[in-house]
Amino acid sequence: MDAIRQIEREHLRLDLEDFSPGDRVKVHVRIREGEKERVQVFQGVVIAKRKGTTDATFTVRKVSYGIGVERIFPTNSPAIDRVEVVEKGSVRRSKIYYLRGLKEKAARMKLRRK
Repeated sequence: MDAIRQIEREHLRLDLEDFSPGDRVKVHVRIREGEKERVQVFQGVVIAKRKGTTDATFTVRKVSYGIGVERIFPTNSPAIDRVEVVEKGSVRRSKIYYLRGLKEKAARMKLRRK
């Protein structure tokens, strides 16, 4: 078992910025198109964060042209270039799936006070 933990520890990403559910983030993802590679930005609200070592994930939701789009990112993925926190949101729950049922103004997050 110790060998498995050793391998997991080698693949952890410690360079990502700390964020929590309710925060508005920009996730910079590397996309390969044939021979070329480019960085695409996915900006939205973090609605869930799943803890773990190598299998940790986080879900980001945005509304694009009136349609809700959610994307699940593996935290330790080499495809993620960086995660940038735009705004810190103030929420009382760790999973804010209730945003799926809310429309426009009701879906806005309150900002966290400093």
